[in-house]
Amino acid sequence: MRLAIMQPYLFPYLGYFQLAASVDRFVVYDDVTFIKNGWINRNRILLASAPHYLTVPLAGASSSRRIDEVRTQPRERWLGKLLEQLRHAYGRAPQYVPVSRLVEQVLSDSTDSIARLAAKSVIDTCAYLGLETTFVTTSTGYGNEALRSEARVIDICAREHAGTYVNLPGGRALYDAGTFAAASIDLEFVDTALPAYPQFGAPFVPGLSIIDVLMFNHVESVHAMLSREAITA
Repeated sequence: MRLAIMQPYLFPYLGYFQLAASVDRFVVYDDVTFIKNGWINRNRILLASAPHYLTVPLAGASSSRRIDEVRTQPRERWLGKLLEQLRHAYGRAPQYVPVSRLVEQVLSDSTDSIARLAAKSVIDTCAYLGLETTFVTTSTGYGNEALRSEARVIDICAREHAGTYVNLPGGRALYDAGTFAAASIDLEFVDTALPAYPQFGAPFVPGLSIIDVLMFNHVESVHAMLSREAITA
C-alpha cells in the first residue's frame, strides 16, 4: 500500500496529481487549521497571457478554524461570475468544452464546505483522467487528532496499513526517513515535473491550476505528464 496525505486544494497544480497518480490511497487532510491566502479556495489560471486567481469566496474564514469548518459564500453570488471568467480565459482552448463541464460539475455541488468542494475538485479530476487512486478524509474519524505533524502522519499510515508514505518535495524538510523506518514505513518523495505545452502561443507559464493543463492537453497527454515523476528515497 502506497499512501499520500495532503490538505484539500482547489483544482491544484499538476504536481499534486503526479502525487495522486503515484499512490494507491490518498488521505485528504481536512481537519487541520485553515490557512488564509493559500490554495484551499483558489488557484491560478491563465488570463490574457498572465496568471490570475480563480477564487471561491468564503464566509467567515479564519486561521482559528479547521478546514472542514469553513464555508463558502452562497453559490448564486459567485458561480456564474467564476464560470464566465473561465470562459473568457479559455473559450478558445482545444479542450474547453469538456473541461469547463468538469469545473462546473464540481463547483455546482450542493455542499457549502470548502473542504468538500476542494476535495471534490481533486477526486473528480482524477476520475476524468481515469486514475484509480482511492480517497478518504481525515475528518471521517481516525481518532488521532491529538497527534501532531509527523506523529499523526505515521499513525495514519499504520491505520491504513501503508508500507510506503509518499509526499511532495516540500516534505523533505518536515519528515525524517529514520523515524518512518522505525515504524516499518518507507518514505519517498515525488520529484514533480512541469513540462511545457502550448498556451495560445504565449510564453509558457508553469505551475498553474490543473485546469490550465487540461484545457490545452488531451487526457492521454496529461497521463504522460503524470508518469514523468521520479520516485526517490
